[in-house]
Amino acid sequence: MAAPSDRRADALAVLRRQHIELPSWAFGNSGTRFKVFAQPGVPRDPWEKIADAAQVHRLTGAAPTVALHIPWDRVDDYAALAAHARELGVGIGTVNANVFQDDDYRLGSVTNPDPAVRRKAVDHLLECVDVMDATGSRDLKLWFADGTNYPGQDDLRARQDRLAEALSEVYDRLGDDQRLLLEYKLFEPAFYATDVPDWGTAYAHCLELGEKAVVCVDTGHHAAHTNIEFIVAFLLRAGRLGAFDFNSRFYADDDLMVGAADPFQLFRIMYEVVRGGGTTEDAGVAFMLDQCHNIEPKIAGQIRSVMNVQEATAKALLVDADALAAAQREGDVLAANAALMDAYATDVRPMLARMREDRGLEADPMAAHARSGYMERVTEERRGGTQAGWGA
Repeated sequence: MAAPSDRRADALAVLRRQHIELPSWAFGNSGTRFKVFAQPGVPRDPWEKIADAAQVHRLTGAAPTVALHIPWDRVDDYAALAAHARELGVGIGTVNANVFQDDDYRLGSVTNPDPAVRRKAVDHLLECVDVMDATGSRDLKLWFADGTNYPGQDDLRARQDRLAEALSEVYDRLGDDQRLLLEYKLFEPAFYATDVPDWGTAYAHCLELGEKAVVCVDTGHHAAHTNIEFIVAFLLRAGRLGAFDFNSRFYADDDLMVGAADPFQLFRIMYEVVRGGGTTEDAGVAFMLDQCHNIEPKIAGQIRSVMNVQEATAKALLVDADALAAAQREGDVLAANAALMDAYATDVRPMLARMREDRGLEADPMAAHARSGYMERVTEERRGGTQAGWGA
């Protein structure tokens, strides 16, 4: 049985190499369906979004890449944008496609009954692969708002055929070291039938495509009380868990800071990630944030989320696996549950603070950001122009 000190040492080794990807859109203005709320100092373009992401990485040491959203982050020279990121100490991560904001997509994008609309959508997805080539990105993430609002509105089976055809064309365009991440969502904006509503649908399409197609689990995209950790365990076992979009929800796809609504759920998810080998260096699981900070400061919200993921991961790594396995073999329900609860009850913040200090970082990234003067400086520098936000 591993001693607590050994488990702690092993946990620190994993935590030191943990990589949490930031979403560029989290640094822009966002809000509700009624109002987008502006904040001072918000970036005006992708270059400034990357600068803010670099600030998060400087303080946490755990967020070395930033995901792009096209066309929100469209620029004339993507290689130059990637070079800008490297100069700031970060890199370009996942490229996210957007086939849900044009008027043409009212009845869907790749599953639209109109072949001209489907062609337009697929061409955009192929454009995103071009962006991957220019930036050195490994992953293309696809989320489709496609679906129907009424029974009989369209042929459900035909829409799956159209989806498969589009995915196949994009998959064939990928390079040898590139992947397709297929995300799913229970509902929104489609109210009757969503074309990729759950992990099973995404998994089935990925199996049909090939090994470079994997599933992205967004923690806010499930029905209430769904056992997300079971989904994680299943996909890891099948070798098809490609990525997470970490956020938190109370009602639907709230896109709140990860761990805000149910930190115990985040711990349970991370335990299954650890149990399934998802934290090993060659696992290929991308840990990304997908959030919209409507009322909280953008950079601080991202820092807090990174810290929340680190804390949940640390607790999951401290589970006494030997004691848990023994209790499970003996059918000792209470002892098995206690093995998990003991780890969850551990205060890992001092351990993480020391780890940061050992790496030359400040122990408390939130406090360090508040003292840095970064927001005061960029607020002054970013006067004028149009702030980035939903749709830009």
